[in-house]
Amino acid sequence: MNRRGRHRARTLVGLIAIAVLLLSACGSDSTERIVIGSKNFTEQAVLAEILAQHLERRTDLSVERRLFLAGTLICHQSIISGSIDMYVEYTGTALTAILHEPMRADEGEVLEHTRRLYAQRFGLEMLDPLGFNNTFAMLVRNEDAERLGLRTISDAVPHAREWRLGFGYEFLERPDGFPGFSKAYGLEMEPPPRLMDLGLVYRTLRDGQIDLAVGNSTDGLIGALNLFILEDDLGFFPPYEAVPVVRRETLSRHPEIAEALAELSGKIDEAEMRNLNYAIDGEHRNLKEVVREFLDVEFP
Repeated sequence: MNRRGRHRARTLVGLIAIAVLLLSACGSDSTERIVIGSKNFTEQAVLAEILAQHLERRTDLSVERRLFLAGTLICHQSIISGSIDMYVEYTGTALTAILHEPMRADEGEVLEHTRRLYAQRFGLEMLDPLGFNNTFAMLVRNEDAERLGLRTISDAVPHAREWRLGFGYEFLERPDGFPGFSKAYGLEMEPPPRLMDLGLVYRTLRDGQIDLAVGNSTDGLIGALNLFILEDDLGFFPPYEAVPVVRRETLSRHPEIAEALAELSGKIDEAEMRNLNYAIDGEHRNLKEVVREFLDVEFP
């Protein structure tokens, strides 16, 4: 090898050595990143941020947020694949949309059944509920409820056959959604229901573009826009308790996560969740600030 070749060889060896040192330095950081996801609506972003900030307060873990990951199936596939470590699911959604199990009415039974099957089939742990049930809500304008004397979904059915209905994509597709709901209540509609983004449903109903909407019972805009929730008098919808779902592998590596998240159990009731949602959707406040204030009150 000539002098120039030996020089190039020494240079290459030097560069490789530097690269190895740099990779070793990058790998020496022992702080693991925990990834928290959410579905694509406000409440999910709020709940993900609550989990994230609480873990940041209680542990030394680095937390990454991946919010608004489309709907239920995308979040479920993300946690199964390991793209995220946790997100908040609803027990009735887990039962029907993920497990494809028949609907059940008992809250405790649904929780224990979904918890057991999530562990067996997916290696996922359902932690204790956060404290509220977010069911599907059939909504009409408050003035229409008063004018027509509507209190229940059955009260609305004779009128709804000629009304315009609007709801989000998941309600159209899920077994606990429109197909089963319309059959249970004998609801046949012309024209067919209007599919729209969930965030537009409430204002579209208020503005008179539709007459009956499907929303979520804990959305803060329901009261703010003077909308009325019709009672599910046939008990069609199962319970939808909000529960953190975490990869078993993540909990095995970091048992402090379960300990920290256990502190959130029962801390958020329906009224509190509506207030948090309204702070974002109605008052247009900053998500991180709203969550920080909530945690400061709950964990001074």
